Amino acid sequence: MKILVGEDDDRIAEVLQSSLSRSGFEVQRESDGEAVWFRADTETFDAVILDLGLPQMDGLTILKRWRRGGLQTPVLILTARGQWEERVEGIEAGADDYVVKPFHALEIVARIRALIRRSKGLASSRVAFGKYELDMRTMAVTEDGLPMDLTPQEFRLMAYLLHNRGRVVSQLEITEHIYRQDYERDSNAVEVLVARLRKRLGHDVVKTRRGFGYTLGDNY
Repeated sequence: MKILVGEDDDRIAEVLQSSLSRSGFEVQRESDGEAVWFRADTETFDAVILDLGLPQMDGLTILKRWRRGGLQTPVLILTARGQWEERVEGIEAGADDYVVKPFHALEIVARIRALIRRSKGLASSRVAFGKYELDMRTMAVTEDGLPMDLTPQEFRLMAYLLHNRGRVVSQLEITEHIYRQDYERDSNAVEVLVARLRKRLGHDVVKTRRGFGYTLGDNY
């Protein structure tokens, strides 16, 4: 899952990036309001953490522009502004959640997971697919109740496909959502990763749509 963090306090941004990365998210950071607006308006993210007090363009203006433009990405506002009137203004502008600083990083991780699940129509952190079950909270996969030893990239690929059931995802989209920004993007990397996942879970779990990308098999 790919998260955009719009935060101009380096210390806070580093805490968020570290906690989210350890929890399996690919994190992109921006400290300038105009850059935050542009990134989410031109790239695909699974969720955004947005500070209201950004330079150049404040968070509330950014959020209103996104929503007027039809952007439906879940947004969690993270701010020092704690008055109830400001919370109401943020929610009415299109925020999906609102957290006041100071905060606990693990709470932010849990809230982001919940926002992404709801946006994908999932009620629980545990997602069943065939004889397998994926737990986004513990980053674990089981087969008939027995734990499987997947690598972090294999887990991220499986999680991304599950969160996008019913549609085909391209190689480029997979690369952007499961690899770090500084990752050297080998054109064959996704194919190799898919082959490894099929070897672990079975060839019918991940289907290839030639010329388009990958999707879950019909029974998943």
